[in-house]
Amino acid sequence: MSEATTSIVQFDNVGLRYGTDREVLSDISFTLYPGSFYFLTGASGAGKTSMLRLLYLAQRPSRGMIRMFGTDVITLPRKNLPAFRRRIGTVFQDFRLVPHLSAFDNVALPLRISGMSESEIRKPVSDMLEWVGLDHRSDARPATLSGGEQQRVAIARAVIARPEVLVADEPTGNVDPDMAVKLLRLFEALNRLGTTVVVATHDVHLLRKVPDSLIMRLDKGRLSDPTGALRYPPRREPART
Repeated sequence: MSEATTSIVQFDNVGLRYGTDREVLSDISFTLYPGSFYFLTGASGAGKTSMLRLLYLAQRPSRGMIRMFGTDVITLPRKNLPAFRRRIGTVFQDFRLVPHLSAFDNVALPLRISGMSESEIRKPVSDMLEWVGLDHRSDARPATLSGGEQQRVAIARAVIARPEVLVADEPTGNVDPDMAVKLLRLFEALNRLGTTVVVATHDVHLLRKVPDSLIMRLDKGRLSDPTGALRYPPRREPART
């Protein structure tokens, strides 16, 4: 089977409930393919953030099966989860920057964790900060940055290590429209290098900014498939470097 039709993520009849409450996600089944770009849409409260938590392995489902990178992650020992999470870039709504680290050091964190030397780190981190328009704030700590600037640092940190899967929760919610488009172009560039991208957004205008994207829609915890994203493999092969 070719790489284009081999799944990188598979959900099968997944359900999620918190405590004894009703399920916030019900009967979720889909397949994500390498090198595809997906938008996850839905009204506030539809379950988008809960689904992303399952995707970046912060939450285990109440039922069903999830496979990532060819492995059943439901039965995966917790000690093995950190290695899997390093293959996933995550942009959180609340940024989750390390408060005592500069913008540069926040972005550099995934590279340092991976064991890259300081001499190898400086250029890619500096280039990434320049791309998101923050090269002049590289020494600034999160508390001194605006919400939009913190968002851009969080995005730079998520993509710096070229993850296999990028999961972004409302990544353009705190930036102006021009920067939103620029950040989407960054996601597209990463996508062309082979990363599977999942962007959760309620902004329908963004959906038209990425012509090759596929759309998944959540409504009251159930998933619909307006573009066939869940039924068919990607329509193009990812570029390789």
